[in-house]
Amino acid sequence: MSGGDGAATSAATYWSESLAEWAIPDEILSNAPTSPWCFPSAVFGDAARHAVASKLTPTHRRIAAALPEDGGGTLLDVGCGGGAASLPLASHASRLIAVDQGRDMLDIVAALAAGTVEVELVQGRWPDVADEIPVADVVVCAHVAYNAPDLCPFVQALTMHASVRVVMELTAAHPQSWVSPLWKRMWGLTRPTRPTADDAAAVVTEALGEVPSVEHWTPDSSASAGHTHPETDIEWLRQRLCLPPERDDELREAVAELGEPAPMETVTMWWPGRGAGTAAGHGPVRR
Repeated sequence: MSGGDGAATSAATYWSESLAEWAIPDEILSNAPTSPWCFPSAVFGDAARHAVASKLTPTHRRIAAALPEDGGGTLLDVGCGGGAASLPLASHASRLIAVDQGRDMLDIVAALAAGTVEVELVQGRWPDVADEIPVADVVVCAHVAYNAPDLCPFVQALTMHASVRVVMELTAAHPQSWVSPLWKRMWGLTRPTRPTADDAAAVVTEALGEVPSVEHWTPDSSASAGHTHPETDIEWLRQRLCLPPERDDELREAVAELGEPAPMETVTMWWPGRGAGTAAGHGPVRR
């Protein structure tokens, strides 16, 4: 990678600078009727319930393969949301440590996990709270990387908290890429195309001196973000696009012209953990 002056740019710097380009321009953000960053917690709860009721994804399978076969392992879910990445594996572990900034998210995990697995809840931002958390057999971090501009220390902290494996899930392109045509239509604003999951893998390699294993896959359409209630979607998109209600008809027309968004390609990447202590005596990792 090289900067505009031809100088080499580290993978971590490229990641951070690319994410910064996704910032909403001040002249749009300052006039937004409501904050574009709020998401209803119910969406995350619905996603977790759907994941529990569905077949295991490639991410779940990579986690399960690294947990002890006797089901006595510990799973750490960083940025857990409603627990979609970890709760489907409740029968594969005896303890789940769930970390999230939102108390409402942790409450959802606790409610959904009741009676299935021992749960420890930690509220805070990763890696700020990493020192409070013990090493686990496996660490999973799903759909958080694009919210981590300082991805290098983020990844290093994940790695030092896993004795066997770290599993990271993220979309191949920025998760808001599907909204980019609407930014262009409604504001005349061209959105970035980077960073991507490939750039995240480059940061992992740079941070650890090790190339992660990678699997690309496409979620089942029923597991996508749920664009089945047009009015609800318009409300969400209006908020995301910093638009007033007066532009709903125009937005609805634009959405209709774009058609139903396809499920975004997803990437699961994994690499060995470097934490010590939890998985002493752990048998061979099942690929």
